Amino acid sequence: MQKLKILSMSFLLMLSLSCKNDNEANDYQTNLDNTITNIHDNLEKELSTDIPSLSVYVVSPKGTFFSSALGSNGSAVNKKTYFRLASNTKNFTSTAVLKMMQDGWLNLDDKITANIPGTTTPYVPNTADWNFPHKNEITIRQLLQHNAGIYDVTNDTSQYNIGGETYTDYMLATAPEHQFTTAEYIKVLKDHNLTYGAPNTVYHYSNTGFSILGEIISRVYSQKSNASKTYGNYMYDQIVGSSAKVPLGIKFPELGTDQQLPVSYIRGFIKYVDHSEITDKKNASAHIAEGNGVGNMEMLTDYIRTLMKGENVLAYSTIQQMKNSKGAATTNNYALGCSYFPGIGYGHNGATEGYLSLMTYDPDTDVSIIVLFPFWDLRSEVNFNKCIETLNITGLEAKKALGY
Repeated sequence: MQKLKILSMSFLLMLSLSCKNDNEANDYQTNLDNTITNIHDNLEKELSTDIPSLSVYVVSPKGTFFSSALGSNGSAVNKKTYFRLASNTKNFTSTAVLKMMQDGWLNLDDKITANIPGTTTPYVPNTADWNFPHKNEITIRQLLQHNAGIYDVTNDTSQYNIGGETYTDYMLATAPEHQFTTAEYIKVLKDHNLTYGAPNTVYHYSNTGFSILGEIISRVYSQKSNASKTYGNYMYDQIVGSSAKVPLGIKFPELGTDQQLPVSYIRGFIKYVDHSEITDKKNASAHIAEGNGVGNMEMLTDYIRTLMKGENVLAYSTIQQMKNSKGAATTNNYALGCSYFPGIGYGHNGATEGYLSLMTYDPDTDVSIIVLFPFWDLRSEVNFNKCIETLNITGLEAKKALGY
């Protein structure tokens, strides 16, 4: 009888704790829903326009939470909704390079003109069209840090443009399915003597620098496989595919004709002064290794959590390099394809036509946050900056809503 009484008391205690935990989880979800709705609604008022949606996915010791606020014209989003990862791709590229370093396939401080270890093949082609400014001085590490001085062909019109457009935008306007190559971008650098300066003298974010890293990954993998391999081949085989340590289902399309997102996906939205545009199809060959990733919030969470905890392909000591190895000219929180967002965590963000996103993990609290904001307001630079700021605001406020 006494044993039965003790068992009954234990059961009641467990039931009480379970109810308490459920109540706390419900309170956190309510707090998060209110927070995301407030951020969304306040931004609508500030910009005087409809905001399609704002979504956040949080995994923490306190539970897993998803919240999404929709505008009057917004489409439903969930954690499995596909979108374009944009520059979050750079963190995946960094992971690939660092894994190659771990495997002894390359050395971070090698000049990009050096030979791939164990071969007579250089990291980048030794041809006349690849003789761009400061080529012989640049290391792989400097490319990861945006300290290599590589002019950004896809973003920057200050030194070179065609009718006021970047080379990439001009080509996309004239030939939407054009198959871009890194060699093509490098020839633009070489032909027009484009550079931000010698390596380690200036920090300048550069998509083209990461395009070179994609070329290096392709060439190293081809040498080690004794077969022709692409950046996408390595990413699938070693980082995200079915045989990877943590299979993720993330895709890195490389063909100019492969422009359709997987089902189901969210469309991006761009508001201009005189019209609006819906975006979804994109020629991702223009952004290989620096912005061609496609996935969803759940996949990004699984990736950034396992990566930063040393449970994916990189050792914990290598992760420390990713987070902390900053360039000599770096004045912000960017290290090896990885940013630190104060109060939110380590990771990256992304911006591509109509899509904004943030991917972070905070090792101090074991909290990962993914923010998806499929909206650009290009009626003014101020408005667009407010859209970008919304990513960090959402990340910070989401943590506060859960008591962090």
